[in-house]
Amino acid sequence: MSATVGTVTRKRPRAARKRALWRDPAGRFSWLKLITLLLVLAPGLDAAILFALGGLGSRPLTEAIHRTGDWTIRFMLIALAVTPARVVLDWPRAVYLRRMLGVTAACYAGAHFLLYCADQKWALLTVASEVVLRIYLTIGFIALVGLQLLAITSTDSAIRRMGKSWNTLHRLIYLLAVLALVHFFMQSKADVSDAVFVAGLYVWLMLWRLTPRRLAARLWVLPLLAVAAGALTVGIEALWYALATRVDVSRVIAANLDFYYGPRPAVMVAIVGLIVPAVVIGRRLIRRLPRRLTAR
Repeated sequence: MSATVGTVTRKRPRAARKRALWRDPAGRFSWLKLITLLLVLAPGLDAAILFALGGLGSRPLTEAIHRTGDWTIRFMLIALAVTPARVVLDWPRAVYLRRMLGVTAACYAGAHFLLYCADQKWALLTVASEVVLRIYLTIGFIALVGLQLLAITSTDSAIRRMGKSWNTLHRLIYLLAVLALVHFFMQSKADVSDAVFVAGLYVWLMLWRLTPRRLAARLWVLPLLAVAAGALTVGIEALWYALATRVDVSRVIAANLDFYYGPRPAVMVAIVGLIVPAVVIGRRLIRRLPRRLTAR
């Protein structure tokens, strides 16, 4: 009996250590995961400190709501970028970060909603009626619930229990990202530049996923994806303004060709897309450098 208790006692700390957020799946300490953990906590900590010190302006709760919402979408996109990073950069360890980033997006989404409830003085009936009556809040709430569902089922035990259906469920992230982006567009009102930019990045990620596997890691494909994503981003911006404000599509296209006020979101998407092959080239050169030094 005592031996059994001793065995269980020894196993539990090992299991706890293996589950620690700064350890890899084998239970080894990972600097990559630790640094990522600190980075994902930084925006929330920064907002909390500014809130406590009165640094979020005259409407601190509103500013905090916007910040957590923005970071929710950013972390969703970063989580979606893990697979391209693993393949394009030949970086297998990137996959260790996917769960952490996805759960982080769900946590920021939860904080976003709780801050909204606080802004409504915790009048939950008012919150519920607003969610039902305002379509952009309805869309955002659906995305929130979906993210929480994916976070809850992201554990190893859930993966084992669900089997193949786990992959089917977690493909919902693509739809949830679209809902989050629509929510972002609708609450942005007049200036949708930030929403257009992140929508363009999402388009790049989806275009990469639609690329045949045998071509997905080819260097020459990446600039094409950048140009295509930029062009589609112009289309998204033009479509939004046409539907929301009846602005002529030709005016939006002309604005994207005018750099007097700086590059438009579509141009920034194309630039980010072109940075990707530049990073790939740099990574390959760095990898070859030790071999050349050894050969000499």
